[in-house]
Amino acid sequence: MENNTIGYWVWFLFIGGVIGWLAGIITTGRGFGIIGDIVVGIVGAMLGGWMARVLGLSTGSSIGAFLMALVGAVVLVGLTRFIVRNVQK
Repeated sequence: MENNTIGYWVWFLFIGGVIGWLAGIITTGRGFGIIGDIVVGIVGAMLGGWMARVLGLSTGSSIGAFLMALVGAVVLVGLTRFIVRNVQK
């Protein structure tokens, strides 16, 4: 699928939403709403990709990329909760 097609962007947003929702379920027991899930999923995927490069890991497949994005999203949520908790003190 080319990057400039509507189907690509719909799929991109859908997968971002699924990753964000799963990260929410893992960390808080619930999602963050549709927009929040999409944002967490997309930013988490970027963080996961960066972490993979830093660690010298290769995702190797779509499943590997999905799992690395999920790990990045979970780390993102954890970091956000840690920062918010420490700023509120």
